[in-house]
Amino acid sequence: MNVQIPRSAGVLLHVTSLPPGPLLDTADRFGVWLATAGFRVWQILPLGPTDPHGSPYQPNSGFAGHAPLFEDAPDPSAEEVARFAADNVDWLEDYALFLALSAEHDQAGWPSWPVPLRDRAPAALDAARRRHAAAITRVVHEQCRFERNWQALKQRLNARGIRIFGDVPLFLAHNSADVWAHRSLFELTDDGQCESFMGVPPDAFSDDGQWWGYPPYRWSAMAESGYAWWKRRFEIQARRFDLVRIDHFRGLVAFWRIPHQAESARDGSWVPGPGRGCIDALAPVLEGTQLVAEDLGYITDDVVETRHQLGLPGMRVLQFAFDGDPDNPHLPRCHLPDTVCYTGTHDNDTTLGWWQRLDANARAVVARTLGQDDPVMPQALVEFGWSSPGFLSMTPLQDLIGLGSEARMNVPGTVDNNWQWRFDWTQIGADMATTIRQHLIRHDRYPL
Repeated sequence: MNVQIPRSAGVLLHVTSLPPGPLLDTADRFGVWLATAGFRVWQILPLGPTDPHGSPYQPNSGFAGHAPLFEDAPDPSAEEVARFAADNVDWLEDYALFLALSAEHDQAGWPSWPVPLRDRAPAALDAARRRHAAAITRVVHEQCRFERNWQALKQRLNARGIRIFGDVPLFLAHNSADVWAHRSLFELTDDGQCESFMGVPPDAFSDDGQWWGYPPYRWSAMAESGYAWWKRRFEIQARRFDLVRIDHFRGLVAFWRIPHQAESARDGSWVPGPGRGCIDALAPVLEGTQLVAEDLGYITDDVVETRHQLGLPGMRVLQFAFDGDPDNPHLPRCHLPDTVCYTGTHDNDTTLGWWQRLDANARAVVARTLGQDDPVMPQALVEFGWSSPGFLSMTPLQDLIGLGSEARMNVPGTVDNNWQWRFDWTQIGADMATTIRQHLIRHDRYPL
């Protein structure tokens, strides 16, 4: 196991769930509370631009940050902007032009743009850059401000002993700057349409599976380029985070490809991915950042073997542990040291909401497994997670403060009313932090 982090605990909370206020201030205040409570890791969701529904998992760039997060933050100097633009010219110029052209065409997807722009004819791009010079300058400034202030926040948190655990969506939205600028790396037709789509087969979240709409990578083209775009993407994420979750890790071993003409995700099939080669290629750019494999869902032996070969920690979710199978891999007794244990993730209901929906028989199974006649939720499951042999135990803040389904972050397969929950400062405090720290010490999750 290639893990350099001591046995510890953390909190899952996206930055948009902080109370209102300038992000530098609210995040720093939350970091103080985390450190006081004995937590050593703060996990967030992807920091890239969100889609029109607020989802951070359909970014229109593999590199850009969500600029509105720091719209109230200090501005960078002209010298900083110039240096940032020069250091990031490989992706920033395309991204800024993509946003300008999207606005010019009423947010229509790039495959519907005039052919010279769609196909990136040099003369058409040069004219567009001149036409949108002011808008491009504004985007460059916003991205510099984002990066400058995020790095300042990371330094503050790291100084308090808090590591930031980031999240990289494996795939990008079809209507994104990178797909437009690097068409050869994606499964697209000559006119820019998707040849096929990413998704997953039927699972616990959806009877028909999930049709994500992302274009699959052409991994052969990616390999031929020496994984240049892929490596650059992770190089930037490694600068932003101390740990990085690779969303949908199993898609690197085999992914669910849905034909263009399919009626639902059920009509897809498994297609081999690049395997460990694409992760081995990242070694020169990670600079000590810890990768974590999101290995949930339909996991086959080859996925497990690949993760172990790479020495990557995997994930286990306690809400999936209570089917009566004593060998259920989500049970702490089955966790290995290379495990990141969760009560639930951003895609699960809160633990209290989950518990309230269970019938009497299911509750009895949970109680029996926990060894408690009448477990108090969500506290009982939180402590169960802290008892895991895994090196890291993560708890959504909603579970720490005992909230129900009204505080759920996301319902997979839906687009409305997600990504909106925020906590209030009155819901956490010094007394709560002291109590949590005592529990973490008892579970040997309070590294000094």
